Amino acid sequence: MKKSKNNTEVKKLNRNRVFRFINSKQKTSMPEVAVALHMSSPTVLQIVRELHQTGVLRDVGELDSTGGRKARALATVKDIRCAVGIEITQNHIGIVLTDLTKNVKAGERLRKRFVFEEAYFKTLGQVLEEFIKKEQVEREKIVGVGISIPAIIDMSRNYITYSRALNLYDVAGDMFSHYIPYHCVLINDASAAAATEWGSGHLKENIVYLSLSNTVGGAILFQNPSDYTKDDYYSTNVFESMYRGNHCHSGEFGHVTIHPEGDLCYCGKKGCLDVYCSALRLSEETDGKLEQFFVELEQGNQKRRETWNTYMDNLAIAIDNLRMCFDCEVVIGGYVGSYMKPYVGELRNKIAKRNIFEGAGDYISVCKFQNEASALGAAEFYIEEFMNSI
Repeated sequence: MKKSKNNTEVKKLNRNRVFRFINSKQKTSMPEVAVALHMSSPTVLQIVRELHQTGVLRDVGELDSTGGRKARALATVKDIRCAVGIEITQNHIGIVLTDLTKNVKAGERLRKRFVFEEAYFKTLGQVLEEFIKKEQVEREKIVGVGISIPAIIDMSRNYITYSRALNLYDVAGDMFSHYIPYHCVLINDASAAAATEWGSGHLKENIVYLSLSNTVGGAILFQNPSDYTKDDYYSTNVFESMYRGNHCHSGEFGHVTIHPEGDLCYCGKKGCLDVYCSALRLSEETDGKLEQFFVELEQGNQKRRETWNTYMDNLAIAIDNLRMCFDCEVVIGGYVGSYMKPYVGELRNKIAKRNIFEGAGDYISVCKFQNEASALGAAEFYIEEFMNSI
């Protein structure tokens, strides 16, 4: 059952809902806000006045007339605060800038092999400073820097439990931010990418995000209608909707067994999904170049087609299992997800044969962000934190 809220909490919640609704629009009006959020006009007027006073809201003229008096147009000040997201992989550093739009305002990617040494983290700080300087970012507007890494992370302790990709085990996360003079947080790469996807079109829905990169992982986001009213999503922080589990191990789909006594996984078990559906399963046939695999697949290479058929069969087993567990949409992301769009129909057909309830695979979708998803999601952590404070 929901806990009852006192008057102060209700006022803060309503203010945040109004702000988030206005922020979700290019421009809107007080009557539109009142109708959408089922609030009285006097309540909306009072909240709008408060938001104006704090500087996060501005007038932007008038809306087109619908027959009566033109309504005053409102918009949030999108660049009042900004955040930076950094994505760390085995061989690259990606960096993006965003503001209250949660869109990529600027970004770059450079090749830099990860090494858990002070020199690497010093370089990380230098790369960030050069990026901020080049993009002429007002430093006082930066609310924080989110760092996405392929690891199991206990965010409450800023602690890395394990990362096969970076070869880390039981490591304090402070080293990553040692040379960064802003608030920092470490976020699992799949969780960060899932946050980006959720905000790009899955708001109000439960989703499972399946990341198919050099390791297989994922994230679970709940926005269950039984827990929320139909307009509560205007006050929802995506990171608060993320199910992390009791030990921060949720979403480790790569270690779900799909073939008992199958091939040996790096974790020590046999038959894990990671063995059959990581991006490495494909790129190992083309000298580590995943893009080349799909080029040859498209060209009709028979060996690549056979490998792809097997890959898709195994992926269909995994996705069907996720559907049976969570009964929600499954979004495919990661390295392989960025190439999946031409093949999603093929995958849906395979899954439809396994779906005992709907007899269809239309609950499958492909990630909308191919390159910046994890970095952008990491930056969104601090944008969400700022918006929660309003």
